[in-house]
Amino acid sequence: MTEPAIRVRDLEKSYNDLHVLRGVDFDVARGSIFALLGSNGAGKTTAVRILSTLLKADAGTVSVNGFDVATQAASVRESISLTGQFAAVDEILSGRENLVLVARLRHLSNPGQVADDLLDRFSLTDAAARRVATYSGGMRRRLDIAMSLIGNPPVIFLDEPTTGLDPQARIEVWNSVKELAGRGTTVLLTTQYLNEAEQLADRIAILHEGRIIVNGTLDELKQLLPPAKVEYVEKQPTLEEIFFAVVGTGK
Repeated sequence: MTEPAIRVRDLEKSYNDLHVLRGVDFDVARGSIFALLGSNGAGKTTAVRILSTLLKADAGTVSVNGFDVATQAASVRESISLTGQFAAVDEILSGRENLVLVARLRHLSNPGQVADDLLDRFSLTDAAARRVATYSGGMRRRLDIAMSLIGNPPVIFLDEPTTGLDPQARIEVWNSVKELAGRGTTVLLTTQYLNEAEQLADRIAILHEGRIIVNGTLDELKQLLPPAKVEYVEKQPTLEEIFFAVVGTGK
């Protein structure tokens, strides 16, 4: 299918006198990672809530996987999964029990096998029997994303998925997101971290004061600035490079 996985046109949303979205437009190609970048309060979460049928728009049209969010909400919900800013996992259950529970709720025929496959895919097999309360932040987020993939939704929304995570946990989540797109899942990612969008996204849209002010690939966005002045500078390692050289990137 050549039709975009997500199409947004003239999207508007206000809360009383506060205009959160002011005519937002963008498309997301199938199997790509699209980053909606903006500071806190820019309207990123509001946009995701509208796209996932949790909130009604004041104006504009939105289609997800070919379905209109206003008139075909049930079909949209069957096509998507949403992972919010905080991991929605049950800390009393083990990682495997969390996955089996969701698979049963979705009436899948072999919930145990579904759980085991996802545990392996997200490098959580060794921790499968442990209570989630013992998991690190990165492990919880990876489990959360794994749970959202049960049923193989073609589109997944990740709303600031690395908020509050340490640098190593962020790398773990980034690897999981890249793996999603590599398998053909369309990912819409909201973030306020510039390096996260730079590392992950095929296209980046910057949302500012309720409007998309720029939308393009990283190379296209770089062309908006004057050519860099070439100077000889002795390159020093960044703190991030030092951190991962010392502790390792992990998986």
